[in-house]
Amino acid sequence: MPDANGVPTQEDIAFFKKNGYWISPKIIDDERLERLRMSMERVYRHDFETGKPPATAWSYETGRPNGLRKTDNANWSDLTIRALALEPLIGEIAAALAETDTIRFWEDQLLLKPARSGGNSSNVGWHQDYHYWGCFQNPETLLTAWVAYDDVDEENGCMQMVPGSHQWGVMRGNDFYEQNLKKQLQDMAGNEERSTQTAPIIMKAGQVSFHHSLTLHGSGPNVSDRVRRSSALHYVTGETRYRAGYADGYSEIQQFIALGGKDGDIVHGDMFPVVFQKS
Repeated sequence: MPDANGVPTQEDIAFFKKNGYWISPKIIDDERLERLRMSMERVYRHDFETGKPPATAWSYETGRPNGLRKTDNANWSDLTIRALALEPLIGEIAAALAETDTIRFWEDQLLLKPARSGGNSSNVGWHQDYHYWGCFQNPETLLTAWVAYDDVDEENGCMQMVPGSHQWGVMRGNDFYEQNLKKQLQDMAGNEERSTQTAPIIMKAGQVSFHHSLTLHGSGPNVSDRVRRSSALHYVTGETRYRAGYADGYSEIQQFIALGGKDGDIVHGDMFPVVFQKS
């Protein structure tokens, strides 16, 4: 069990190292959750508090009403979401799980599955986050914190993890928008002796799940009467190194290059703000 502040114990860290994920106790209180839900709604209506739009923004005018809503870098646009991304306790937990001294934030996704968006319209295909992050050399230094704004279970499309899959290396077949989850997982695992047993990540609002950048995860449709809202927050450690020429389209990477960042350099700078650092 984690300590009174939610920081994982050595037993929790061992679980993360074996399985590639870990779920915190409730660390975001109800009042803050309500502010986050209100911020999400403002972003969807393109009411940007800072005046800066996200990298990509779902909107009521153009978005599919029953499909998955995905907005990249909402933290650019809303200070409440930005404060969540820079939450020191989330950074401290990430540092403990990654066994590092320094955690830096670099990007986020705002995610919503509407109620009764059945069929496959709000599925998230099986993927490893690192598949999209080849601009970094060392996947073991990257992890995601997924913050539940609502209670999540299998009925409203909770995440599913493949325990231990972070030890399989980088896999082909990653597709965030794949809808046939069963076939995709079978194809990715192939005929090798790999267990494709999945674990549902059932959480209460205010809990945070953490996963390794190579952990296979996805989620099914929301067939309930309850909305499923969340933020996926992505972090790097103080050991993360840049790999030149791959996925350099990220705004943060472009700024890093502009500062003189070269292949093999430790990523740093204002575009990768420190969230937690051991004193």
